[in-house]
Amino acid sequence: MNEYKSIAWRCTVCGYIHRGEKPPNECPVCGAPKKLFESFNEKIKPDLPAAQPNSWRCLVCTHVHTGDTPPDKCPVCDTPGKSFEPVNKQDEIKLSKGKKEKIIIAGGGIAGIAAAESIREYSGDAEILLISKEKHLPYYRLNLTRWLADEIGEDALPIHQEGWYEENRINLVMGDELSKISMDQKEVTLLNDDVAYSFDKLILATGSHPFVPPLTGVNMEGVTTLRTLDDARYIRTNAKNAEVIVIGGGVLGLEAAGALINYAKQVTVLENFDYLMPRQLSRKAALMLGETITGKGIKLRVNVSAKELTGDERVSGVLLDGGEILPADLVIFSTGIRANSYLARAAGLQVNQGILVNDYLQTSHPDIYAAGDLAEHRGMSYGLWGAAQFQGSIAGMNAAGLKTEFGGIPRSNSLKVLGVNLFSIGKFEPDDGSYILIEQEKDDSYERFVFHDTHLVGAILYGDTSRSADVKRAIETTRDFSKILQTRADISVIWEMLSETG
Repeated sequence: MNEYKSIAWRCTVCGYIHRGEKPPNECPVCGAPKKLFESFNEKIKPDLPAAQPNSWRCLVCTHVHTGDTPPDKCPVCDTPGKSFEPVNKQDEIKLSKGKKEKIIIAGGGIAGIAAAESIREYSGDAEILLISKEKHLPYYRLNLTRWLADEIGEDALPIHQEGWYEENRINLVMGDELSKISMDQKEVTLLNDDVAYSFDKLILATGSHPFVPPLTGVNMEGVTTLRTLDDARYIRTNAKNAEVIVIGGGVLGLEAAGALINYAKQVTVLENFDYLMPRQLSRKAALMLGETITGKGIKLRVNVSAKELTGDERVSGVLLDGGEILPADLVIFSTGIRANSYLARAAGLQVNQGILVNDYLQTSHPDIYAAGDLAEHRGMSYGLWGAAQFQGSIAGMNAAGLKTEFGGIPRSNSLKVLGVNLFSIGKFEPDDGSYILIEQEKDDSYERFVFHDTHLVGAILYGDTSRSADVKRAIETTRDFSKILQTRADISVIWEMLSETG
């Protein structure tokens, strides 16, 4: 049986998939404008004939209109007809209005909160139980380093105040977690009070935990990670006038180091690679970042590995592989994360590095969804705040009955580290002489473009990332740069061509 291509559009910000001849004017998940959608062709086996659209859904309020064309305006919210999307009748969504389905969300991080927000937006009658392991109101984990740096107060950390959960009829349980998932009975058991709760839909958003290498001394006082508000409080208390060592030169490690320089005696960052952030930066960009870091008073040691931590009951130093001992009153590990997938694996869900999910973020059980750091979609576990938020929203929409696809987020990195804007995408390191590399360093900015077979295949922007969308679009649309590559054009000519892609 022959295959055909289904026309669809993917939001390049959040991964939402829109079906139709044209992209929507605005993404219903993240609000991105029409220009940030890209064509998303899929090969589909025509087991069933493709039906012509005979109903239309309002992207604002989800009202469904029946007819060959959309209405002039939505009768519910007055949105113009151009904001309707086509819906095939055989796939028409029946929202959970009038249904009091029990939806349990495990996890109080951004994926869980986004799921709760989404469910309540699309279903006014669902019973929502949100279970958070921490005893604090769910908060912006992304802002912990800002709180450490005294840029914000602790009162600015909560995502919502306590009254919001009451107003939206979300039953929030804090300080507890799942101890068992029973797929046959469709119920979960909590750890602390051993209470079992039944569900119609379950969203797993329990995130990840920090990876700490199995070194001698990691359980001593003065050794911690930075993952929770309690971790941040511990660091703040113990960092005053202390020798602080951060092990790991990734984004979180660098941000933590930058936050502590105002009240620690000395902050040192250890990175076992020979330059910072090799997955996101070229050597030249990493060296520029290193200069910025050391200019702020942070000591940077690259190409070094910790062998063990020294001390008795409390840490006193870090022994390096080469035999050198660095004094330390506080050691912070920032060496990656691992998905909290144990319970899912024990329950019989399919798990690889994370819980395997399809484009609807369903697990191997159709009524159980996974989102955020815990989920593995098409072989990809993002470990990023934005991805977790978008997946949570889409999982919530599906749990509420609004069938919505997640097509993946393009693999690019847009970061801000210690006040420096960074953007990297694609293959920014040439494999061999068949690649063309054009780069420029100017003042506090750096631009690198890598071409192969007349196409832009990778880029890095350091300092000024305001035109990263143009770069991204050029790569994803395989823009032909053959004319300027024949003349070995400079950066300004490349930017001229990049602006034409918009």
